[in-house]
Amino acid sequence: MVVLDWAMAALRDRILEMKTTAGRGRRRLLLEPPLPTIYAIGDVHGCFRQLLDAETRIREDVKRAPSEAMIVYLGDYVDRGPETAAVLDHLSKEHQDGLARIALCGNHDDAFLNFIRDPLAWIYWLGPDFGGARTLASYGIDFEVVLEGGSGVLKTVRDAIPQRHVDFLASLPVCLQAGRYLFVHAGVRPGVALEAQTDEDLIWIREPFLSVGPGLPLIAVHGHTPSAAPEFAPGRIGIDTGCFATGRLTVLKIDASGARVL
Repeated sequence: MVVLDWAMAALRDRILEMKTTAGRGRRRLLLEPPLPTIYAIGDVHGCFRQLLDAETRIREDVKRAPSEAMIVYLGDYVDRGPETAAVLDHLSKEHQDGLARIALCGNHDDAFLNFIRDPLAWIYWLGPDFGGARTLASYGIDFEVVLEGGSGVLKTVRDAIPQRHVDFLASLPVCLQAGRYLFVHAGVRPGVALEAQTDEDLIWIREPFLSVGPGLPLIAVHGHTPSAAPEFAPGRIGIDTGCFATGRLTVLKIDASGARVL
């Protein structure tokens, strides 16, 4: 189970795995009450400095009103920004700050893992739509060498990327439900029960989710679709503020009084 740095065993014991009818895929998690204060962080995309700043803001907020607290990262840790390797190294290590952590899977994380496993089949990940070349650069790999590498590509990639990073990417769940909030990278297919949603739905969808909301008795907290400011729309809260382009990494705080930007 990808639950990082459990400071409190009681909180760990309240995490369950949801059943799914959508076939084999990544895990979906359910957090039973009582719920902690949850801080959701939007798409990081290799922006290591902003990630550290967001975590500092969270720790300072917790100090002002100490409580059981958890960080939920909404996925897309890789690509586009300059420091993917540093971001993955940070997220996959142990921390000593007393905060529980859960990292969810984004479509870019899933694509990067597929590239690691089979670079030639996933070579389009290096294109401008994904921005994978910047991820490879953060590991000291020249993507031109990869493009020309033929059968040696796999060894080049595997030699450069720590196994801990690969294991981290492989173990990321696709969603966490906590009370009436669903934390997910992209969103959900409107009106479809969670157990019937596919991994592709949860990490890739935009429309019709963005227009009509989840169509479920839940509030989806998501990233994936950048906006100039956090979006509070019916049934959803979008917090991807395009950090790789804007420098703004949004943190959403959710507690008994509701949800608000930290």
